Amino acid sequence: MLSRTAEKLLPEYADEFPIVAVTGPRQSGKTTLVRKVFGDKPYVNLEDLDQYQFALEDPRGFLGQFQDGAILDEVQRCPDLFNYLQGRVDADDRNGLYILTGSSQFQLNREISQSLAGRVGNLSLLPFSITELKAADQFNTSIDHNLFHGFYPRILAKGSTPRRWLNAYIETYLERDVRQLLEIRNRDNFLRFVSLCAGNVGALLNLSRIATDCSITVPTATSWLSVLKASYICFTLQPHASNFRKRIVKTPKLYFHDVGLACRLLGIQEESQIKTHPLRGNLFENLIVADVLKTQYNLGNDPQLYFWRDNTGLEIDLLIERGRQLHPVEIKSGETYTASWLNNLNKWKTLAGDRVSHPTLCYGGEWSGTRSGIRTRNWHQFCQKPDR
Repeated sequence: MLSRTAEKLLPEYADEFPIVAVTGPRQSGKTTLVRKVFGDKPYVNLEDLDQYQFALEDPRGFLGQFQDGAILDEVQRCPDLFNYLQGRVDADDRNGLYILTGSSQFQLNREISQSLAGRVGNLSLLPFSITELKAADQFNTSIDHNLFHGFYPRILAKGSTPRRWLNAYIETYLERDVRQLLEIRNRDNFLRFVSLCAGNVGALLNLSRIATDCSITVPTATSWLSVLKASYICFTLQPHASNFRKRIVKTPKLYFHDVGLACRLLGIQEESQIKTHPLRGNLFENLIVADVLKTQYNLGNDPQLYFWRDNTGLEIDLLIERGRQLHPVEIKSGETYTASWLNNLNKWKTLAGDRVSHPTLCYGGEWSGTRSGIRTRNWHQFCQKPDR
């Protein structure tokens, strides 16, 4: 069993809050993690029909079984439980009583904000990070291998075949969970929408074009995307608000929490196809941005991640904000260092002035060093320490 960085955080959360909630995509390792950290607590999976019916019909009696708390898996399936949880933790006055997990950020966060505000420590658990794989000596230095396999535990820790497992993931979870939540009847139309989102990876989000290609309205496309985000399939990177006297782009960029899933949705059948794929650079950028996001979540931070682009096309792929300081990162998938890759960073440094901190080029090669005051880091070294 590979250790997760978040293992260190969960006991701290349990010491501070009566309830700890762990959210993330299905099969990201939430259940394995909480059962390992809180092995002394009873475990209940609310996808089990008997337990679900019990919790639904008699929430007070259901919780009454667990005088010293419990792990409640996929708890968003029983929203009535949250009101009863509030009463129990308020009366008990112990921290670390209940551990909740859920794969729907929207549903779980809605119930928490309505019934359990101030009582819950929240942690997001995404698929493996590069740092976690390196710590377990399970990291493969091939870019294309990482793009194709992705980072879901079932593939990396259990050795499942990426194409077969991701196909099953799409059919079992993406189709069932997301389509049911949206009450979508046209399966093919929805899968086309998700595939087109994968085709937009690492680019400015053009929902109007995607909606047109799917023969749906823009409001429908917006609704579908919001549920994909809430289900931890996709996320958007917002443009940073600083204009530095420039007209800036205000459209977000789209990424997938797992780059292997994006590859599968793009129809990539074999790892060898990635080397010449037209979106290889975008997929590599997705890998880097998603890994920085995982690192921030694993440390319990609120990620302050952005990009910057003006109307002339000058772009910084990733901005990591720390207070007033902005850490700019240029991302290139090429393996041979090229001095021209520093051009955007040098131009942006002039605009941003004293707000610039640690400008960095992250690229697909192995050399690391400093040129013209800009740090160059090989991609997997950068992912271990993205803002230092």
